[in-house]
Amino acid sequence: MAHTETAPDMLRMPTCFGLATGPRRGPGGRIFHNIDSPKSVSHSIQFRSNPDQLQALCPPGFTLGHAPIVTVTATYMTEIEWLAGRGYNTLGASFPVVFQGDRDYAEGQFLTVLWENLTDPILTGREELGFAKIYCELPEPRVMGDSVDCHASWLGFKFLDMSLTGMTEIDPATATPAGVRNDGTLHYKYMPRTGDWGTPDAAYAVLTPAATPHRQVTGTWTGQGELAFHPARWEDMPTQYQVVNGLADLEIREYLGATTVRTIGAKDLSDQRILL
Repeated sequence: MAHTETAPDMLRMPTCFGLATGPRRGPGGRIFHNIDSPKSVSHSIQFRSNPDQLQALCPPGFTLGHAPIVTVTATYMTEIEWLAGRGYNTLGASFPVVFQGDRDYAEGQFLTVLWENLTDPILTGREELGFAKIYCELPEPRVMGDSVDCHASWLGFKFLDMSLTGMTEIDPATATPAGVRNDGTLHYKYMPRTGDWGTPDAAYAVLTPAATPHRQVTGTWTGQGELAFHPARWEDMPTQYQVVNGLADLEIREYLGATTVRTIGAKDLSDQRILL
């Protein structure tokens, strides 16, 4: 059956050329339902860290959640419908938080930063959704047998190495921890006010609800993992060194394993909402 609904009109700079297209609005207002695409493979490593360090990274209204556990995830996506079949890769670092606002309460993973290797999702995700997205180079991982190696760099400076070993396939149903509330992924949207530097045009928490009805897990593997964020000088990463160094400074008290997940399907994230 053909889908007849259309997306709302949307503008994005440069506005003088007319309505924008992107993940939440295709040509002619088309909606992308993401039922059979994209195809994704995500490689994650978790470690127990210092709770005081994680609390220091929490934005206003956020506090550290049920455990001081950091998850670093590299995701490689193909056959993305809104990019006419192209793909891109992402790298994110998150930890569990609680948000308590004047109106809303939520528990989930706070996505501190999300690197991506393509401009289009960075712009749409920052401006429209409030993801803390920035650019880096994310080459395809090197896979040999039950091992996976992932790397990230910025203009030639390699700032992350991830290594997953002994990966063994498991039942996907056993991969989700029981009894942990998950309302979704939390972010802190901040946009500066032009000419009034230090004053925000926007500064508030946003939530990506956890429900993703079209997402199907086609395979899950677990094993061991280690990672290293390599400290950067200003000369190495002039606009990102503080981000990399903040992650490199996090204490790794104990590695908690690695996970690889293959999926098909997603959502366009038009359910993103502000938390107050």
